Amino acid sequence: MKGTNDQRAGLLSGFTAYGMWGVVPLFWPLLKPAGAVEILAHRMVWSLGVVAILLLVLRRWSWIGPLLRQPRKLGLLTVAAAVITVNWGLYIWSVNNGHVVEASLGYFINPLVTIAMGVLLLGERLRPAQWVAVGTGVAAVLVLAVGYGKPPWISLVLAFSFATYGLVKKKVDMGGLESLTAETAVLFVPALGYLLWLSARGESTFTSDGTGHAALLAATGVVTAVPLILFGAAAIRVPLSTLGLLQYLAPVFQFLLGIVYFHEEMPPERWAGFGLVWVALALLTWDALRTSHRTRAQAQAARPAATATAAPAGPDRTETSTNAT
Repeated sequence: MKGTNDQRAGLLSGFTAYGMWGVVPLFWPLLKPAGAVEILAHRMVWSLGVVAILLLVLRRWSWIGPLLRQPRKLGLLTVAAAVITVNWGLYIWSVNNGHVVEASLGYFINPLVTIAMGVLLLGERLRPAQWVAVGTGVAAVLVLAVGYGKPPWISLVLAFSFATYGLVKKKVDMGGLESLTAETAVLFVPALGYLLWLSARGESTFTSDGTGHAALLAATGVVTAVPLILFGAAAIRVPLSTLGLLQYLAPVFQFLLGIVYFHEEMPPERWAGFGLVWVALALLTWDALRTSHRTRAQAQAARPAATATAAPAGPDRTETSTNAT
């Protein structure tokens, strides 16, 4: 019963996390007239405040000392912070400048880019279905490039920056809350410096656009931290295959918001490109589920064989024990 409850709680946490990431395009326009860079700086500053409070409440600060004695890990965290800064900043700019659909495409193709980077940088080997999915994804980008009259650079930068972030995080191997704390700590000083510089020039919307606007800017820390914490709760309670399916919720919600709420155009060539991306993702999902099912079946088949092999050892051990007695 406890396992079932844990899994149900994990599923709810994962759905809520990806759901929040999916509807976050509704939040960034509320922060106007602040520009994307100012919003990003506030996000860095207030996120550190939120996660610092959480670490104090949870008493999870013992990792800080060992981390400060690991220059390589600190370097990787600095790279992760730089990459996620590009990702967050471009995403905020995209939403506030009418490119929600193109931004959603970046997170649709992110799994394909991650797989491609695994092959090129880590020497991983792909299964045939994965090769077909990656090839279909490349074809989708070409179709979209023809439709746009240029490469979909917003989508590509978002996809490659987030894939790079994931690759670096894999090497760092830290918990989500701890990693976010370290990354925002790296970015805190330059972000705060930029905000102080804006204020000195009289260009800060935080101090000039009222209490409500200032509260919304401060809320960027909560908007950043809460879904990440929920994601961490889901990651330890639900199977990886389930988590992999849930990750598509965010770009689906973003895509629908772009069309239904923000009324962005979807000409035929863009539908064709998105259609190819969805075919590629369907192939990846099918292959992942098939592989997971096969692995479980092999494990279950191996279990009785292992038991049968180990069974004769029982009487021998009993007999030895009797003789010794």
